[in-house]
Amino acid sequence: MVAGICAGAVAAAVLASGTGGAHGYWMRTEAQFAPPTAFIPSAAVTYDMKLVPAAAWIEVGQRTEESGATTVRLRVEGLNPGHEYGVHVHRKPCAADPAAAGGHYQHKPSTDPADVNADNEVWLDFTADGDGSGEASARHKWGFRQGEASSVVVHDTPGTHGVRVACFTVPFGWTT
Repeated sequence: MVAGICAGAVAAAVLASGTGGAHGYWMRTEAQFAPPTAFIPSAAVTYDMKLVPAAAWIEVGQRTEESGATTVRLRVEGLNPGHEYGVHVHRKPCAADPAAAGGHYQHKPSTDPADVNADNEVWLDFTADGDGSGEASARHKWGFRQGEASSVVVHDTPGTHGVRVACFTVPFGWTT
């Protein structure tokens, strides 16, 4: 198990890659989940070992076109088979406290509950298949603001009000 957690931490550090410039931005990063108390920390933290076991795997990719349109892709393996998960981009990095990731990233920041929707936020809800794998993607005509999108949080239910069961700190790029 420790070897798997070590490999996950190394994979997150080594495989996070991206590029930007006149033709847009892309990146892909992956890691294995580890509990916040793990000897070797991971960029992917599980808070609920039943729904997101240690050593489960996550990959997040981003492609932002020159126009600013952004696609975020999510792939996972090793989660609880048949479970429905809610996943959103959050504003701050992960930490031992699930609340540390802050609120959902919103294209148009708002306190109006009507603005908590898949058009104004990045929602990547999915149901894990029989092997515990799943994937989702979301495309928007807008991109992220610098320093305001920092993680992907996995919730125990789809939609907006689930408990945070895991978090993955992601090096999202931004539009200018």
